[in-house]
Amino acid sequence: MNLDELRAERSKAMRWKNIAPIKEALDLLEVGECSYELGDAIRVQTEGEFSYIAKMMMPWRKGPFQVGDLFIDSEWQSFMKYDLIKEHFDLQGKVVADVGCNNGYYMFRMLEHSPAKLVGFDPSPLYKLQFEFIDRFIKSGIVYEPLGVEHLEFYEHKFDVIFALGILYHRSDPILMLKSLARSLSSGGEVVLDTFYIEGESEVALCPKNTYSKIPNVHFVPTINALKNWCTKAGFESFELLCVSKTSIDEQRKTEWIEGESLSEFLDPSDDSKTVEGYDAPRRVYVKLKKER
Repeated sequence: MNLDELRAERSKAMRWKNIAPIKEALDLLEVGECSYELGDAIRVQTEGEFSYIAKMMMPWRKGPFQVGDLFIDSEWQSFMKYDLIKEHFDLQGKVVADVGCNNGYYMFRMLEHSPAKLVGFDPSPLYKLQFEFIDRFIKSGIVYEPLGVEHLEFYEHKFDVIFALGILYHRSDPILMLKSLARSLSSGGEVVLDTFYIEGESEVALCPKNTYSKIPNVHFVPTINALKNWCTKAGFESFELLCVSKTSIDEQRKTEWIEGESLSEFLDPSDDSKTVEGYDAPRRVYVKLKKER
């Protein structure tokens, strides 16, 4: 697979009629002296008016971010997920990938762990521009690739740690994706993964008819035992259950920085333990997978 040709093809997205004005505004953005802090909100201390360009980039799904006086209150309180997993990995001196990285919130947070290299993979041109906007201030050195998980194993090098947060249920062949992750690891490497799951001891998976929690491209929602079987079939030697959590309206909610609905509209208004389709409300399982050789 020729990734350079693919990168060149995907760069044409910056000329799309809904993307080109944002790219032009970003290219003209002037940034003065600044500093930053990495915490629940990624905070940039700087002077200037940035609301106009940030609002051009809506919706903001991951965050939050504070840029000068501007607070970008993203749909997801992403620090809640990060707090669940940050004690379970060691990135110092490691080559790290974040697959489906969105605007890079988690990668910015990972800078405090001193990785040797951070590479984000996401084909969305809007999310790439959000990343580039924040990185104008942080100057992180993070590499952002307009590629997907299907390209990971063909990348120019392997990875010591791969994060795959909230993408497995979007794949119509989850075992194929897991195999690709395994092939993309260095010897002894590991994957930190989260996905929707259903409760129960059986080795089965829910296959939603149309949508799940109003999400149209959710293909399979496994029990934890079924997920473990998928990972074993994909070639992982170790499956470590880190934690489970139920998505709450404190973590995912509608703000002025998104368009459309959020979690409260995705759940049954008379029973928030169910989705509007009648399935169990979203729960996430977090696991660490290791490849020993």
